[in-house]
Amino acid sequence: ELANLIGNINAGGGGVNRNLVINGAMNVAQRSTSVSSVTSGGYKALDRYQVDYSGSHAWTISQDSNTPNGFAASMKFLCTTAQALTGSQRIAFRQKIEGHNLQSTKKGTSDAESVTASFHVKSNKTGTYILEYFDIDNQRHINKAYTVDTANTWEYKTITFEADTTGTFDNDANASAQLHFWLGAGSTYTSGTLQSSWGSSVTANRAVGNVNLADTVNNYWQITGIQLEVGQNPTTFEHEPFERTLEKCRRYYFVLADGSADSNEQIGNQYGFSTAQSEGIVRWGEMRASPSLKHPTGSNYYAISSSGDTTTFDNMLTYKFTQRSGLLYKTGLSITHGRGYRFFINNASAYVHLDAEL
Repeated sequence: ELANLIGNINAGGGGVNRNLVINGAMNVAQRSTSVSSVTSGGYKALDRYQVDYSGSHAWTISQDSNTPNGFAASMKFLCTTAQALTGSQRIAFRQKIEGHNLQSTKKGTSDAESVTASFHVKSNKTGTYILEYFDIDNQRHINKAYTVDTANTWEYKTITFEADTTGTFDNDANASAQLHFWLGAGSTYTSGTLQSSWGSSVTANRAVGNVNLADTVNNYWQITGIQLEVGQNPTTFEHEPFERTLEKCRRYYFVLADGSADSNEQIGNQYGFSTAQSEGIVRWGEMRASPSLKHPTGSNYYAISSSGDTTTFDNMLTYKFTQRSGLLYKTGLSITHGRGYRFFINNASAYVHLDAEL
């Protein structure tokens, strides 16, 4: 282990903050700890992991307490509706990484570094799986196979992606690369030759040889301890305090209020801008970009109140956001001009989340 650490330091890695993946220990799940009947792509449960989906198969994706020693949580995919995947049908997940965080790889230069992925994986379905490192900025990729050797057993895997001297990563807050875990794919992604060295993106070469985890109900696959680091030798997983991981995740997704935690949780303050309009400013930590507002609608889901003067409404307020703050306002009201109001969740099913995901 010491030799690996020294080797990785010599190759440009080692030290703290070396993991390019956020929430690799699967500890943070701001949206939900379990989502069932997943039949579409997008961000579903654990923070920073995006589902890549096409077809009619269905899944439960959850934060699971079954882990290898040294970890408290894993992410589990459980098949609840099976399908033989054809054409462009697929199931995979990925983490997109912003360009700001990839400059240490020196990609696209004569000093480009290898990067190494390591993780713990467990599944009932043995066989070959594909891990893909995809350069979004330059549409290049490299794909490596690994094997789940023994069913229902935690196994530790390491995969090194060689250096690429072609195509630099943009130094900005947009998605520059993604680590893409394939769980099953149709011929659109499997009919070529696996792209095991860097090259321009060829769709048919992305998941060649991957098993189909979607072929049988109750197939499962789970993972934890994902680390992606500069260098050719993997180091021990870099555990960090929970609050540090949460802070990183909040750059991309921020829970402003959630009725499931407190059905009267305060969102902020409003004042009577006029007798027909309330407005107020809400602040949060800096996010990656100006976020969009995620919230459900329903009867009397939200309310403003002051000294018995309460107004409820079904939809959230209109908003104007920056990366650090937002103006929330509501028109068409009958309120007192100049009065201060408490703005709060009025139903356990309501929530207000801010989304700046890649």
